[in-house]
Amino acid sequence: MNPTPDIPISSLRASLNGSVIAPDDPGYDDARRVFFTGFDRRPAAVVRVADASDVSRTVNLARETGAELAGRGGGHSRAGFGTSEGGIVLDLSEMNAVEIDPGGRTAWAQAGITAGGYTRAAGEHGLATGLGDTASAGVGGITLGGGTGFLVREHGLTIDDVLGAEVVTAGGGLLEADEDTHPGLFRALRGGGGNFGVAARLRFRLHEAGEAAGGMPMLPASAEVIAGPAAAAEAAPGELSVIANVMRAPPLPFVPAGQHGRPVVTARMVCAGMPRPASGRSRPSARSRRRSPAGSARSATRRFTGRARGRRSTGGRTCSSTAWPPGAGETILEHLGTSAAQVPIVQLRVLGGAVARVPDDATAFGCRGGRLVVNVTAMDNRPEQGPEHRAWASGLAAALSDGAAAAYAGFLGDEGEQGVRRAYPPATLDRLARVKRQYDPDDLFRLNENIRPAEA
Repeated sequence: MNPTPDIPISSLRASLNGSVIAPDDPGYDDARRVFFTGFDRRPAAVVRVADASDVSRTVNLARETGAELAGRGGGHSRAGFGTSEGGIVLDLSEMNAVEIDPGGRTAWAQAGITAGGYTRAAGEHGLATGLGDTASAGVGGITLGGGTGFLVREHGLTIDDVLGAEVVTAGGGLLEADEDTHPGLFRALRGGGGNFGVAARLRFRLHEAGEAAGGMPMLPASAEVIAGPAAAAEAAPGELSVIANVMRAPPLPFVPAGQHGRPVVTARMVCAGMPRPASGRSRPSARSRRRSPAGSARSATRRFTGRARGRRSTGGRTCSSTAWPPGAGETILEHLGTSAAQVPIVQLRVLGGAVARVPDDATAFGCRGGRLVVNVTAMDNRPEQGPEHRAWASGLAAALSDGAAAAYAGFLGDEGEQGVRRAYPPATLDRLARVKRQYDPDDLFRLNENIRPAEA
């Protein structure tokens, strides 16, 4: 493959309904950026597609020229897969239309719409689909990876509410995939990431949103408090979803000065249909409570860490655990105290509930039996500290993984084949490799947690 192919910018512009931004164009530096700032790559072209026909033309061009193709919705890939050095960025952000069918409780959404945009559109009809917890993330990326958020224990993963998809394949054709048409592709798309094509539109099931009571108390961290959110979710009805973050308290105005720099737990808890906000037993040092539509998508850490954009993630590791590991609270506190990162965070997402009731082979999601997804992140603006932070994150994640190597594909960094094998059990990975061979035999869609085509 030619790493810096000659992209015919003029003819590409003339053939598209959308726009093309080249290195010499105004706005190029903004167009090439992704959410995390540690990826300073310069693509040959950023193609802001307007519709599926633009997607097809861009895919065809990448195939014909041998250019690396990077798909991007919200640009939240932890591995920086939404950009490319010398290749083509297929930017879906302007494909952000959503069509709601309130009577049928379904919605068609273009893959570039953000979780917040989709949630607002559905919420106008009192309906919701369970998406992630970050409003600026793209719906396509959330969905293809699996999708965990604040309705996960009540309604399952985002992929569990996907009814169909319109997909541009490596050959440039547009396919409709669902349970009856291209069922193998449909199953692979749900959890297999962007390996099999570009999802131009996705059809979702909608649920009655109701009202959710929730809050985000900030509590001084202890082993008991760290274990509390997971234990509360396990003991509560499926409506209670929890995303907790263990971190050092930042020096923000609403955080008492005595807590600055000390370990705290911020537990974002949403209880759909419940009249009172959930809270911890310890007295919180800061609290955020609100009642909102159950599908409201908000960042679980934004209030306490500030905007993640503008800060480099120099170390990260994710793992899945089948149970709360013995001594996990003590382990987290011990490791948090040894991190040299500016903002070290350990995030705990409780699964179970509706997630575990879906058969393992119904989708490509590899962590159905997990009860907890753990994300260990070291946020830092000093790239030279990267090796130290990655070693710290890997060590802590290994200590919390209860001996299992499983990982949620949507949160993986660039771990190569090892990461792919952590994300998918062997039988699932074999099945996905066969689907890859059928729909992308030359591995055009390789800039992701790459599943290689099975040998013929």
